[in-house]
Amino acid sequence: MSLLVVGSVAYDSIKTPFGEEKRALGGSATYFSLAASFFTAPALVAVVGEDFLADDEKLFSDHGIDISGLQRAAGKTFAWGGEYSFDLNSRTSLFTELNVFENFKPILLPAHKEAEYVFLANIHPSLQKEVLTQIKKPRLVGLDTMNYWIENAPHELAEILKLVNVLVINDSEARELTKEHNLLKAAKKILAMMPAEESTLIIKRGEYGLLMLSQAFPKSEDSKDNMTIFNLPGYPLEDVVDPTGAGDSFAGGLFGYLAQTHNISWENLKKACVAGSIMGSFCVEKMGTKRLVNLTRDEIEERIKNFKKLTHFEA
Repeated sequence: MSLLVVGSVAYDSIKTPFGEEKRALGGSATYFSLAASFFTAPALVAVVGEDFLADDEKLFSDHGIDISGLQRAAGKTFAWGGEYSFDLNSRTSLFTELNVFENFKPILLPAHKEAEYVFLANIHPSLQKEVLTQIKKPRLVGLDTMNYWIENAPHELAEILKLVNVLVINDSEARELTKEHNLLKAAKKILAMMPAEESTLIIKRGEYGLLMLSQAFPKSEDSKDNMTIFNLPGYPLEDVVDPTGAGDSFAGGLFGYLAQTHNISWENLKKACVAGSIMGSFCVEKMGTKRLVNLTRDEIEERIKNFKKLTHFEA
């Protein structure tokens, strides 16, 4: 096993101006592992309840995802409901039912502890740290967080940030974490919270793409104030139906590509960001996981080629 993700598996009830789904398979680990499965065979550690459907479990296996770490507990699976506004940039949470997820204690099997690439999806920072202390010799550790943990577990978050190589957050989370509006200023402060000379920060900017900033690589013409910077635009889409899971799909594509290539150089991180952005772009085209479930490798390759044409120019 080369790639491990620890996070949530849930049932989502989603309403957007373009569609509605009730009890659709969701959760951070679900989107991550489905996206990553097009590049490598990820292992998933999460918890579900007695109501978790056999068909959904089979869906993971059919995509080559190792679910030996999928725990079953007495009770109901984590459930979330949300409604998006017409521009899809803002949403209202209608309900959050933690259920078995409330007492989730990740259990790592011996094979999980050997993982080279580890992604700690959006769970409590103390659980993320607990997982990481069990991994023997990770080559690359990534982490996601959210506004809730920034507000309610700042000390625990600060502790886990000292231990990870790649932090993936969105622009509003970067601003809230640092109290800085300017993203470059925010990035400097965040990188200072992470391991010196070993850290990379990816700031997701929705339809506007992403910023990747690092102190871990030799400085070059794309360096600024001791940071190496990569700016990637968003892939232009005609049909955006549901943004749920887009960020987790990005992270899955990113780490799936890195695990497949076994290359964590700056140039390959750029390519991994493209792979992640492509997976996020597919995710939003249909409700829930429907687009990822029916996606083909040929479609991914074709979109990567198109992305290259859209962004390439000669100086």
